[in-house]
Amino acid sequence: MRKIWVVIRREFVEKVRNKWFVISTILGPVLMAAFIVVPIVMASQGATERRVRVVDVSTIGFGQRVVDLLSGPVPVRASLLNVQVGELDAVTDSLTALVGQKALDGYLIVTDATVDDGTVEYRGANVSSQADMSIIRRVLGEGVLEMRLARAGVDRAVVAAAQIPVQMRTVSIRGGELTDSSGEAAFILAYAVWMIQYMAILFYGVQVMGAVVEEKTSRVVEVLVSSLRPFQLLAGKVLGAGLVGLFQLSIWGVSAWFLFQKRDVLLRLAGVPVIGGNSGFPFPEVSLDTLAIVLAYFLLGYFLYAAMFAAVAAMSNSEAEARQAQVPVVMLLVIPSILIIGILQQPDGGMAVALSMIPFCSPIGMPVRWAAATVPLSEIAASLAILFGTVVLIVWVAARIYRVSGPVLGRSCGGSGRDGDGVGFVQRVVNA
Repeated sequence: MRKIWVVIRREFVEKVRNKWFVISTILGPVLMAAFIVVPIVMASQGATERRVRVVDVSTIGFGQRVVDLLSGPVPVRASLLNVQVGELDAVTDSLTALVGQKALDGYLIVTDATVDDGTVEYRGANVSSQADMSIIRRVLGEGVLEMRLARAGVDRAVVAAAQIPVQMRTVSIRGGELTDSSGEAAFILAYAVWMIQYMAILFYGVQVMGAVVEEKTSRVVEVLVSSLRPFQLLAGKVLGAGLVGLFQLSIWGVSAWFLFQKRDVLLRLAGVPVIGGNSGFPFPEVSLDTLAIVLAYFLLGYFLYAAMFAAVAAMSNSEAEARQAQVPVVMLLVIPSILIIGILQQPDGGMAVALSMIPFCSPIGMPVRWAAATVPLSEIAASLAILFGTVVLIVWVAARIYRVSGPVLGRSCGGSGRDGDGVGFVQRVVNA
């Protein structure tokens, strides 16, 4: 165990002292602050007013009603152009030229078919703006509804009075008891858990792969394999890199909590007014048992994939070859990410249960399932036991591969420029 600890300490100290570790650790909170402030600032600026021409080819004057509706509190300035059917092509050509000259943002063609079956066409410079398209679509829907109700002799005011918005509050039930967590909060939490698990496992697992390849291509490995067992070496490297990841994520987590608590100050510094001291951020409830589940699966999931990345590195002769060989491992991590929607929709379904038990999918599948619904403790215990056993097995297999390929490659490669540090490390291993 002392020799494993020497390897762990070396991996941790080397990676923490690396300048890129320091830079990425500092950039993390900066990017978090940007993610909080930038969307709010962009939303507070409002949409630019659009200049739209309504081309009315209908025989019932529907275009005028659309212009009237667009004249309300919406960021669209509309003007009417009545056109006969035979003049439509020439008029649209002229309007298209105006759009190209940026004198007009777009034009809307409405006909009798718009009221009959909802057929309408909008041509503009920016048709990818979902906000603008939703405004025009909503206004057209209101106008079509009014015209069709008038045809049927129904008073629009009566229909409007009969319509009321339904606001449904969702409350999660866990263990037969009500909680303070809503359905929206559970959905947000599940996606946050998935993103953290996926990015952390992939990012730090690849670091282990690079460390193993680097060790193989140096002469240090020749002495290491004679001073400690391959299992000890691989376990130390995986655990050391894992502690680095946990250390960095802890810093980011504390920074995220602090930034969220001071979000109103950040918004005021960015010039965004905060009404009533509340910026309107939804924040899902995170209980202690949820934190424990996420942490347990993050650690075991990281160790599993780090060992698999280490096995890939042990079978490779260079970093480029290792990056090509890592594709199957990454695909195993992508599978539960693709199926996350199915897990959220049916957390107790057969697919969700299977993904939470398969060790290569459970690091993402089980925490997401836990965040979305109540999971029996027996299933969690079984899943953790399978995952832990798989971790030990993969580390043992990776060590066997490393023992066979490491010394051979070490003898065939020159030094990596780190021999001085490597000799000191080997001496510490031998003394341990």
